[in-house]
Amino acid sequence: MRILVADDDPVSCRMMQRMLERSGYDVSVAVDGRAAALELTSGTGPKLALIDWMMPELDGPGVCREVRQRQDGSYVYIVLLTSKQSNDDIVEGLEAGADDYLTKPCNPAEVKARLLTGQRILQLEEKLVEAREDMRFRATHDGLTKLLNRSAVLASLRQSLDLFERESVPFSILLCDIDHFKRINDVHGHLAGDAVLDHFASRLRNAVRSGDLIGRYGGEEFLVLLGGCGADDLLMRAERIRQVISDSPFSIREGLLRVTVSVGGATVDARHRVGSIEAMLAMADASLYEAKAAGRDCVRLAEGSMLDAAAEPEQGRRRTDSVERVAGVAPLPA
Repeated sequence: MRILVADDDPVSCRMMQRMLERSGYDVSVAVDGRAAALELTSGTGPKLALIDWMMPELDGPGVCREVRQRQDGSYVYIVLLTSKQSNDDIVEGLEAGADDYLTKPCNPAEVKARLLTGQRILQLEEKLVEAREDMRFRATHDGLTKLLNRSAVLASLRQSLDLFERESVPFSILLCDIDHFKRINDVHGHLAGDAVLDHFASRLRNAVRSGDLIGRYGGEEFLVLLGGCGADDLLMRAERIRQVISDSPFSIREGLLRVTVSVGGATVDARHRVGSIEAMLAMADASLYEAKAAGRDCVRLAEGSMLDAAAEPEQGRRRTDSVERVAGVAPLPA
């Protein structure tokens, strides 16, 4: 484990360094408090530190205070080394942010024992962070495909619309629906359907840029959020997704299975504006139904007239109805 030793006395520092290296630590050294504080707050520095109280530039308690003022990064476990023995001095060091203290001259066995306590605390923190991140992932991602779930991708869509309204950054969305998915479940079983969804998600990831977002919108329907993509590029991006899905069959336990996708899209840019994400989703949904009506395995994008209709100050179902009328198609079964 990495550890920082900060001591301006070269003899004491070297003795501590050798002792720790013999105990298996990866030791780095700082000769003043300012250098120690910079190392520990760098984000890549050691998470375990032995800091001498009396140092130039910045004393031990000052180093503790600077480290504790950080608002991000992992926890750093700090042991102060001091010749001070009064209760007031010990309290001052602990209140500054030290986790423990050792009185000079230090007993090597006690140093190792105190550092092992620090390691246990840091390991516990790592486990808590992992548990927190796992809970966060589960709350925002779909369990089967590991893509963003509906709530998370819609939250990202709202952020994109807010960014457009503030800074006019264009973006587009694509609604992708696996063709005849119910038939896959009925003929091959739900485990095969799950395998298709998993493979489909993998191909979607490979078909978009690293900064684009994909979410499982519901069932066999997926929402792709293309940041910085205007209407001029949307057809090319949508066609790439369609081709990546349909060009080669999916390999599942039951054998090879040809899968196709219908895609509907809409754009928000300088020429195409919407008042809400609900309006934009309604446009993409109407375009998707048009792709289904055209025979599936194809792309349809919202026209300018649809965007104009969606931008009118209507609310709720009236806005959705107006979009469906302009699209000129009735909802069809998936």
